[in-house]
Amino acid sequence: MGMAFTDALVDHKDVRVALVDRRHGVGGHWLDAYPFVRLHQASAFYGVASTLLGGGRLQQHGPEAGLQERANQPEICAYYARIADRMVESGKVEFFPSSEYVGDRAVVSRISGQRFQVPESCRIVDASYLSPDIPASTPPPFEVADGARVIPVNELPRLAEPPSQYVIVGSGKTATDAVVWLLARGVDPGAICWVRPRDPWMINRAMLQPDPARFFGMVADTMASAAAATSVEDLFLRLEEAGVALRIDRSFPATMAKGPTLAVWELEQLRTIENVVRLGHIRKVEPGRITLTEGRPRSRATRWWCTARRPA
Repeated sequence: MGMAFTDALVDHKDVRVALVDRRHGVGGHWLDAYPFVRLHQASAFYGVASTLLGGGRLQQHGPEAGLQERANQPEICAYYARIADRMVESGKVEFFPSSEYVGDRAVVSRISGQRFQVPESCRIVDASYLSPDIPASTPPPFEVADGARVIPVNELPRLAEPPSQYVIVGSGKTATDAVVWLLARGVDPGAICWVRPRDPWMINRAMLQPDPARFFGMVADTMASAAAATSVEDLFLRLEEAGVALRIDRSFPATMAKGPTLAVWELEQLRTIENVVRLGHIRKVEPGRITLTEGRPRSRATRWWCTARRPA
């Protein structure tokens, strides 16, 4: 958000900007994202206004052939690094990495401790207002007993030995990415337990594309569904029939819609997970046992392994 705002500002006004980031570089939470993450929508929808992310190309191979490309983590971070270099080279922008705004118009380096005072003539813009909580930098929102192993999704590729069972916690994009990644690496669906406090509505990625015909077709279907709907629940059921909205289990009501995007091939993979726990949010994890707000699930596992994220 800060990069997009700065990009627009320096392109349209004769100003100087000091860009302050507590991380070591630009790119926000993408610097800490799990290594197998990809944008959940087309790359063209992301980035800053002055520079297209990616080449606007269609995928040529795989289950999403014909859909717009989606950048991965290294591509996203490299993109923002190039944008930052260009901003600094313009002479309009100074970048202060590993620094934090501490209030009272003061910025402090987290590395050297050096303190900078923001002049009264400068305006301060908080671009961290909508910063997300991500597993890599947020502790689990539940108690973890001694002997129980709870890991963020970032650690999955670094496992040295396979556990007897995986427990995936959460209902959003991070959880679906974790399940699909495990299945792609040969994990048996029966070895995955999925704790879903709430079932989500998701957007069909094939419908949400930069191509005008597809995009406006989705808009038209959404408008028609909204005009005919008698309730919010009826609206989403109509969107599902139109192919705009997706849910993992059509026999179970979805009660959350935060806009994650999913491909139909991913949906088919997710539906192979039969061990789904719907007993609310986790309160405590112990060796061989999970306590949720609405009870405890039965499990054959001798140890619970979780990819933890803050629940919505």
